[in-house]
Amino acid sequence: MQLTRTDIYVDGRWLRPDGTGRIPVENPATEETIAEIPAGTVTDVDRAVAAARAAFDGWADTTATDRAAALERLHDALAARADTLVETIGLELGSPRKFATRVQVGLPLRVLRGYVDLARQPAPAETIGNSLVLREPVGVVGAITPWNYPLHQVIAKLAPALAAGCTVVLKPSELTPLVAYQLFDAIDEAGLPPGVVNLVTGTGPVVGEALAGHPDVDMVSFTGSTAVGRRISHLAADRIARVALELGGKSANIILDDADLAAAVKAGIGNCLINSGQTCTAWSRMLVHRSRYAQALELAVDITAGYQLGDPFAPATRLGPLVSATQRERVRGHITRGLADGGRLVTGGPDAPVPDRGHFVAPTVIADVDPDSALAQEEIFGPVLAVIPFDDTEQAVAIANNSRYGLAGAVFAGDEERALAVARRIRTGSVDVNGGSFNPLAPFGGYKQSGIGRELGVHGLAEFTQLKSIQR
Repeated sequence: MQLTRTDIYVDGRWLRPDGTGRIPVENPATEETIAEIPAGTVTDVDRAVAAARAAFDGWADTTATDRAAALERLHDALAARADTLVETIGLELGSPRKFATRVQVGLPLRVLRGYVDLARQPAPAETIGNSLVLREPVGVVGAITPWNYPLHQVIAKLAPALAAGCTVVLKPSELTPLVAYQLFDAIDEAGLPPGVVNLVTGTGPVVGEALAGHPDVDMVSFTGSTAVGRRISHLAADRIARVALELGGKSANIILDDADLAAAVKAGIGNCLINSGQTCTAWSRMLVHRSRYAQALELAVDITAGYQLGDPFAPATRLGPLVSATQRERVRGHITRGLADGGRLVTGGPDAPVPDRGHFVAPTVIADVDPDSALAQEEIFGPVLAVIPFDDTEQAVAIANNSRYGLAGAVFAGDEERALAVARRIRTGSVDVNGGSFNPLAPFGGYKQSGIGRELGVHGLAEFTQLKSIQR
């Protein structure tokens, strides 16, 4: 399997980049450099955007049937690489094999399959009075994606953009870029028209900013931190370009007094620790009715003990490393501050045993967390759970909504109607009730500083279109 790559993908071809800079790619489980990729330049972005602009009219005019067929070829080419994709994500991100198979690779394949079907059956034109209302592709899309779900986040932008008739320039994270190269090998094999999809690797301050501020990019779709999303919004606003932003989260899991406590705590721990806590939707705040609080903490200790850290390729491993040394130290700092602010360590912590090599942090549960403290307000992006007691439903809702974020959340209750009533009051883009499963066809996105716009399904497709009214 080839890991080091030397080219970018522009206008249907692998090309040498403009500069000679290289970016090392690390295995976070071993701290070894496993590959290098090109550090793209502004000139590379210009070339890629020009190719996407030249290809736009032809791709936008392609029939729905032909676009669906192209996406289906891409799906098949990607599915044939599934084992290699799983291995690569294990190497560059540290995702345990089972999780990488089911979520890191399995989910984007499901999403891509869904857009094959949606591309085949585009929404019909709408008639309003004497107006014919059409949806047309927005144009050239600059897609900037994060490191934590390096294939899924790309497919969640690429597939609907292509289905809508847009062309794309992708800048993947420089921390986990290798799976993007394998995706573009599949794109090349699938025979998409030249310029329809382009790849420029590099850093955010160079490639990301050049793409977000490029005058020929009609829309920027970004997933990442709220701070970077704010910067991208400014760059796009200067030229009145559209943005779609999927940003941070600090989601609350509300466990009411009549909930199945064991099921609620187990699901809550599992969601908080998914992808080593490096998930924007992680339920990183567990709110428990005071009458069940002590029991919930006991359960949390027992459940967390079952999350074995280690080699992502070992069958027993349930929790891999964090993506980098910087991220590891950031998470440890949050834990230390949370304890200094009055939190009570229940399990884990900065001194808990972890493997000798790799950027590991033990799963950590901190109780008695002040709802206004940094641990309850900041996105940790690591395996850290803040547990907060509440006395009644009104207080639980107030604590859950006491956040500048609004991405996800959960409610557990014995009475489903009671749980639904609470779910409706939580100011977030999605809420799971009693462990409801993730639906890749439902709209995904956030309120407040968690973002602008929606991904997935028909709503994700609509983000890459604009409306036109024709009066007759």
